[in-house]
Formats: sequence, C-alpha cells, structure tokens
Amino acid sequence: MTHHPPSALLSAALEAAERGWHVIPLRPCDKRPALHGEDACPGLRDCAGGHRKWEDRATTDPDRIRRAWADIPFNVGIATGPSGLVVVDLDMPKRTSSADTPCGVTTFGALCERAGQAVPATHTVRTASSGSHLYFTTPPGVRLPNSAGRLGKLIDTRAWGGYVVATGSRTAAGAYTVTDPTEPVPLPKWLYALLSPRKASRAALAATPSVRASRYAEAALRAELSSVHEALEGERNVTLLAAARALGRFVAWGDLPRSVVEEALQSAGEAAGLSERQCRATVRSALNWSIARNGLGRAA
Repeated sequence: MTHHPPSALLSAALEAAERGWHVIPLRPCDKRPALHGEDACPGLRDCAGGHRKWEDRATTDPDRIRRAWADIPFNVGIATGPSGLVVVDLDMPKRTSSADTPCGVTTFGALCERAGQAVPATHTVRTASSGSHLYFTTPPGVRLPNSAGRLGKLIDTRAWGGYVVATGSRTAAGAYTVTDPTEPVPLPKWLYALLSPRKASRAALAATPSVRASRYAEAALRAELSSVHEALEGERNVTLLAAARALGRFVAWGDLPRSVVEEALQSAGEAAGLSERQCRATVRSALNWSIARNGLGRAA
C-alpha cells in the first residue's frame, strides 16, 4: 500500500492538536465551519446520541483528524474555549472606512499604554487580512465568552463559543502565518478584568420581584441567552432576533422586566460577536414587535 505524505493542512491540524488545541474543519479557502448543522444532522458518530454543536465536536484526536482531512483540503479552525485559549483579534479597517481610522493593533497599543502596561509578548498570528491574533491561556476554571469591541474598535476576542483560523490555512485574502512563535502566555490580569462577564443582568434578575411564572420565565431567559452565545457566525443576529421575540412575551405578561431582558440580550449578543449598535437595534425592534403582539399593545 502506498502511503502519501500528509497535506500541509492536515499537518497544521495535527500540530495544533499536539499543543492541546481542539480543531474543527473549516470550508476550503474559507473561514466558515464545514460541520453539519442541526437540521442536517445524520445522527451518526459524534451525534449518535443527539446533535452536537461544532464546539462539542472539536477534537485533539489524531485519528479523527486524519479521517477528516484525508480527502478534502479543509482549512483548520481552533475552538478557543475547549483549548483553554483567549485570542485577541486585532483587525484592519474596512476599505470603506475613512483614511484616519486606526487599525486594531494601534488601538490595542493605545489601550495598553493607558493601562500602564506593555503590549504582551505572546504567540501571534498574522491573519489573511493583515490583522493579528494574540493567543493567551485562560485563568484556571474561567469560562470567558467572546467579545466584540469591548476592548476598543476593531478589537474582538474569541474564547468560549468562538474559534479562530489556524496557521497553515488560507482564504482568498491570503494566508495565516505565525509572526511570533512564543508559547501563549497567561491572559494578563488587567485584560481579564476588562473581559470579565458583566454581572448587572444577573443581579437585576435576582432582584426581580416574585411574579407569575417567574421561574419559568427565568429558565426561558437562560435558555435564550445560551442559544445566542452558541450561535454560529452568520446566524448570530437572527438567533438574537428570535431570542428577543421569544422573551418579549414574558415582558408583555409582566413576568420579566424589559430592562433585564434588554441588558441580558445586549450582553449576550456582544459576547457572541455582534456590534453594540446592531444588538441594540435588533433587541429593541424584536421586543417591541413581541410585546405588541402578546398583549401590551405598545412599545415600552
């Protein structure tokens, strides 16, 4: 039997797995996952006991990786949460942006300067769009969500519920390459403090007076927030819209304060990677629609 050398992409996936980083296949020359969704789930292998989302199917098993990359040149994605990573994504301005719009690297440098800290030296990858990915390890026992713009414009982070494109992958815009092979260092405490999940919505919910169906309403709130956190790229806004419409009825019925629902959904949407403005517009319009439809008759 003739043995062919592994492809460069297979090698990249195996190398990531050797570092303890959980990988998923991405579409060839693309950044989107190549895994099936729930609607197309065959109920086999990983999903034999029920559909499993992409983050649950990310793996470090070399045999599974060899099978996945055997015939198709999939790009490689690293599921940051299961890998114990937080990746700071420093992006470049879009072509339609004004000429004086600073890039993510510049904004991050200014953030570090304001905090009285040096720009951390850690594992760094140059993205296809000439941005940068800074890799950090997470504090023990911590599950940070994704964030979008919390650290500044053109700065996102990927943690639980997120993934990044690994080195060795390529899109139409270019390749992903290592620019600093340093091992990822622990996430600095000052950055962790800025990225810690907001607790205002939990506090507000805990202080909510006992009302009809409050336990059911709170369970619904947690479930909808979870669905937003787990939404794939390209499905996040429609998931947020559906969550707001589902929760709007509890606002209309007096089971949940609108302020609690708005704040919780806003935080979940931003953590999933949506912009602050997009989240606000989606949540408000969906709540207005649902409240009017479910008996309040007016926008709150």
